[in-house]
Amino acid sequence: MNYLQAFAISGSGMAVEKARVDLTAVNLANAQSTRGADGQLFRPLRLVSAPRGADFAKLLAGVEIVGLQSLDAPPRLVFEPGHPEADERGFVAYPGINPVAEMMNLLTAVRVYEANVAALNAAKAMALKTLQLGGG
Repeated sequence: MNYLQAFAISGSGMAVEKARVDLTAVNLANAQSTRGADGQLFRPLRLVSAPRGADFAKLLAGVEIVGLQSLDAPPRLVFEPGHPEADERGFVAYPGINPVAEMMNLLTAVRVYEANVAALNAAKAMALKTLQLGGG
């Protein structure tokens, strides 16, 4: 068994899930914003990941971030006539971010990260046991 490959697979999984947690935090932080630095309404983002390599021979190569996807979620309109960003009808447009879905993404990412840590620790324990057996 190639332990370095096992470490690399778990490490790539942990890196992707950390990025997913960070992106979920960005979405949640912008849930109550009315416009971004560019003056436009913030659009929720999703991380797109895929296995490294396109064939089955490279299936055990880990995972990588392919890119970010901007979701076309309709804005959430809230009636706040006194708000400086309110339209002529008194509605303020907030990003179409579903906090419940974001928290589910966060929990899933944390659990997958933990599973990768467990796999890394198991591979490390096997490597150490192999060294102990080989060393006599």
